[in-house]
Amino acid sequence: MIKISLNKVKIFGYHGLHQEEKITGAEFEVSMDVFFHVSKRLTHLHDTIDYTVLYNIVKERMNEPAELLETIVQDISARVRETFPHTKQINITISKIHPPLANFRGQFSVSLTNDI
Repeated sequence: MIKISLNKVKIFGYHGLHQEEKITGAEFEVSMDVFFHVSKRLTHLHDTIDYTVLYNIVKERMNEPAELLETIVQDISARVRETFPHTKQINITISKIHPPLANFRGQFSVSLTNDI
């Protein structure tokens, strides 16, 4: 299997349950691994998974506000499967870099592993 990855992509968005998050927005970090089987030597882009297309899928979905990161990872996974039907597994993690909690130092993350 081959793995194509996006690592720690920083994207600004308006996601969250709190009203403040919907107004001010926040920075998020997205990492994704997409696995597919290979039966021949890869020499053309159409034989693989184009990481620029993966990035655009993530960017487009992160531009649509959602209350739950769980919804976003599910939507991204579904879109990747539609775009690249030869995908065998998708791992996605979205982290909220600065969650709106007093004195909290760290990140919150939601991850999805989807075997196809």
